[in-house]
Amino acid sequence: MNQGGNKVVEIYTDGACKGNPGIGGWGALLKYGDYEREIFGGEKLTTNNRMELIAAIRALESLKRPCKVHLHTDSVYVQKGINEWMDAWKIRNWLTSARKPVKNEDLWKLLDNLAQQHEIEWYWVRGHAGNDGNERADALANRGVEMIAAKQALHS
Repeated sequence: MNQGGNKVVEIYTDGACKGNPGIGGWGALLKYGDYEREIFGGEKLTTNNRMELIAAIRALESLKRPCKVHLHTDSVYVQKGINEWMDAWKIRNWLTSARKPVKNEDLWKLLDNLAQQHEIEWYWVRGHAGNDGNERADALANRGVEMIAAKQALHS
């Protein structure tokens, strides 16, 4: 990696859902030089796509200043949404090409706002294909699911 302001934050994100909708979790691995940070969480009733979006959102929210970022996701939905669909959604006032409301509009708007604060290159990676960063993000997302399931078990 280069010195100074040219360092890149490598981010790997993933979402998981037991049932869709159902208990969901998200996870992110952030790497900056030799530094690594793992974050994860979950929700009681959600969808896999929402968890994929929240993983990217929480990772970007955790950055303390504008950064150059390589964000790796195994979600075609997130990767295509940010790189291919979002500009058209904005032009159509958050309607799809079929003139239906964009699903997860609240999260897409938040992700768009956060993405504008950084210089981000978005990468799609095949899930469960041996990519270490993706495998670790997947494990974190599953920890998020387990955390929510354990909380529900305590309160039932």
